[in-house]
Amino acid sequence: MNFNDFEYKRIDIDLVKKEGQELLEQFKNAESFGEANRIFSDFNESAKEAMTMRTLCSIRHSINTEDKFYEEETEFWDEKSPLLQQTYIDFNNAVLDSKYREQLESIYPKTFFLLAENARRVFSEKIIEDMQEENKLTTQYMKLIASAKLQFDGKELTLAQMGPYLQSTDRSVRKAAAETSWGFLKEHEQEFDELYDKLVKLRSNMAKKLGFETYTDMAYVAMNRFDYNQEMVANYRQQVLDEVVPLVSKLQKRQANRLNLETLKYYDTSLKFLDGNANPIGDAEYILNQGREMYHELSKETAEFIDLMIDSNLMDVLAKPGKQSGGYMTFLSTYKVPFIFSNFNGTSGDVDVLTHEAGHAFQGYQSRNIVLDDCIMPTMESCEIHSMSMEFLTWPYMEKFFGDKADKYRFSHLAESLSFLPYGVLVDHYQHEVYNNPEMSIEERKATWKKLDNLYRPDLDFEDNDFLEKGTWWFRQNHIFNSPFYYIDYTLAQVCAFQFWKRKFVNNDANVWYDYLRICEIGGTKTFTEIVKEANLISPFEDGCLKSVVNDIDNYLESIDDTAL
Repeated sequence: MNFNDFEYKRIDIDLVKKEGQELLEQFKNAESFGEANRIFSDFNESAKEAMTMRTLCSIRHSINTEDKFYEEETEFWDEKSPLLQQTYIDFNNAVLDSKYREQLESIYPKTFFLLAENARRVFSEKIIEDMQEENKLTTQYMKLIASAKLQFDGKELTLAQMGPYLQSTDRSVRKAAAETSWGFLKEHEQEFDELYDKLVKLRSNMAKKLGFETYTDMAYVAMNRFDYNQEMVANYRQQVLDEVVPLVSKLQKRQANRLNLETLKYYDTSLKFLDGNANPIGDAEYILNQGREMYHELSKETAEFIDLMIDSNLMDVLAKPGKQSGGYMTFLSTYKVPFIFSNFNGTSGDVDVLTHEAGHAFQGYQSRNIVLDDCIMPTMESCEIHSMSMEFLTWPYMEKFFGDKADKYRFSHLAESLSFLPYGVLVDHYQHEVYNNPEMSIEERKATWKKLDNLYRPDLDFEDNDFLEKGTWWFRQNHIFNSPFYYIDYTLAQVCAFQFWKRKFVNNDANVWYDYLRICEIGGTKTFTEIVKEANLISPFEDGCLKSVVNDIDNYLESIDDTAL
């Protein structure tokens, strides 16, 4: 099995729809539970091939957005996938309405039925054209970001490849790199504004067609938030504002002190230490080899997993021209394997990929034999528990990547993770404001970001950068364009990951790995709060949870002389 040998072929959508309709009719007319269950199984197996082809196309297009073949195939899927989704929704609706539902519920995870109920609420033939347009617009955003060809240091670089310069110990280089990076977004400001304006109006219109008051209401159903609502999220954001923002301000003062600066400017934030950040001591090949060693030492399960990922080329990690920015993990159903995509650039982020995205991938691998594809991966906030917790569970092995700078990395990693919480809820709060008030003008949206940014990141100084000062930082946050409302998930999972950190490094709890492995095996067969309970963690929505864990982090960081690292 090798990713390079996985064959992509365009699916005959009409044939798939025809076969799906035939199975649907057979299911409706099934004369016994056994027959209905067999047809249900056959339908889910037939769906795997189509979804695998779509995922394979997506991976190869993200690796090279300039590949004309996969560009055309992406356009095909942008147009056809909503039509295919209709087939799946129709069949699942028949399952929900079936006289055999109770018997099916006795052998399949309840989350399948919860997911199907929500899908019924957020999908209809009357929004297919809107979904097709949404796909095209999000693809345009992805291609626009990937098209950046920045002239810097005598080279032509992508946005991802600017990373090392943004962490330069030379302040003039940091500033120039930041201005060059943000300069690309400023140059395309009108395009970003117009893309997002179209997306907001399009999504809001879809919500209205489906009977929702706002797209926010629709998004909560689409994101399968079974356990919590907007009020609970707003209360959680307030707790971050009250408990975490002051601690982050304190950390930023410590950072400014380490850098011998009176105040941090926006181009200073990426540099953590005056003598440089803790960066990997080897190249990409070295990092992957050390990663293999690390996962072999961690557990027999992770050893098997990492051998598969490396030996089968199930990772594409080098930054290169034309490659989509960012990183992700996805799952190829037919082959029962995960795939990791990233952009290594010589910074500590390369190691974070090998822990964060590998955490996602490890969960997918551990859940690969769950019968229903819909239940292999859990909902988004639960997925991020696996990734963010793996970042901390691998702390003891950081010397492999950073040598004598491992303690510097661990300090920065924990401080950055805590500092992320206010930004994470800022992105979420912004989207609530935008979609609850879709009539806002382009300039009003920027003003809204600026107002909220001052609230959650009060110490961020944009100096003389008028472009950022007016509220455009969010242009670079692809989730706002491509995955609306998928961001609070990271912060909820971070609070769960912090609890794993506390149990392992503060309480010396011997059951941490067992609990982590357990929730990886559970996959998507339980809801968010159920998974949190299975892991013996406290829900982030529970009063006092956030305060207790961030206070431990604050105490830990205060106990370290960061000037000596």
